[in-house]
Amino acid sequence: MLRYLVNRIASASLVLLVVSLFTFVLIWLVPGDVASQLADPGASVEELQRIRARLNLDQPWHVQLLSWYGNLLRGDLGQSFLLNRSVTEAIIERIPVTLSLTLLALVIAVVLGVSAGIIAAVHHGGWADQSIMALALVGLSIPDFWLGLVGIYVFAVALGWLPSGGFVPLLQDPVGWARSMALPAFTLGITQVGLIARITRSSMLDVLGQDYVRTARAKGVPAFKVVAKHAFANALIPVITVTGVIVGVLLGGAVVIEQVFSLPGVGRLIIGAVLRRDYPVIQGGLLLLAFIYVFVNIIVDLLYAYVDPRVRYG
Repeated sequence: MLRYLVNRIASASLVLLVVSLFTFVLIWLVPGDVASQLADPGASVEELQRIRARLNLDQPWHVQLLSWYGNLLRGDLGQSFLLNRSVTEAIIERIPVTLSLTLLALVIAVVLGVSAGIIAAVHHGGWADQSIMALALVGLSIPDFWLGLVGIYVFAVALGWLPSGGFVPLLQDPVGWARSMALPAFTLGITQVGLIARITRSSMLDVLGQDYVRTARAKGVPAFKVVAKHAFANALIPVITVTGVIVGVLLGGAVVIEQVFSLPGVGRLIIGAVLRRDYPVIQGGLLLLAFIYVFVNIIVDLLYAYVDPRVRYG
């Protein structure tokens, strides 16, 4: 297990290296000049050159890349061009919003998706199964930003039950935090319920057809116990796998949802940095999201052995 964990951390480090390189190259290819964002209107060419020199943007691309990696090895994500603060401070300030949104959306997606998948598998071929699979297809087809706008109109504008945007810190006001997170998290999570439901249903159907499940039913084991203890426990591996993949989807979707609901998270920070050519913020924000995704997938791999003792790591 220890050797496997070391190998996974090494491969994860390589993934993060590739992500950082890919991000740097994309930023280098994007047209535009951050110096024009910082300079006064009508600034001279000499003034723009001084700004570029101050930010080291006049250096060749390979020099900037080596400088980025050197700072990264020291745990320094650099200084924001426009926020007048370190990228690390800006991210730390906003990461609670993104984590709250992503984790709540994941809980909603997993709870509803797994429950729907189990019901569909148990009632295979019936009206419940067909209805759930139809709704799953609809959910997978709806864009989350459109669903968010509809949710704002219905629950915030028409009914006035929930706020249309903004964020309340959990420690400041737990009820206010729950209200501010309810609509964004549901909007983000509900679009992934269908995928989890389909995977859960497929995995459950495979397990429910096994001999040991039929034997348990023949011995008179209650139906609930057969499903919960014998079937679902052995159908978890595919569900855990797809959950790890969905975390990445939710992190990407959080960027859009934070814009729709005006949430001051990392995703909104990255979009603002893209629009204003704040390169260090873009690099640091994307690297953080990639790190979270890689970390979650390492945890998923380790959960395999806990869920299924037959899984062994060499």
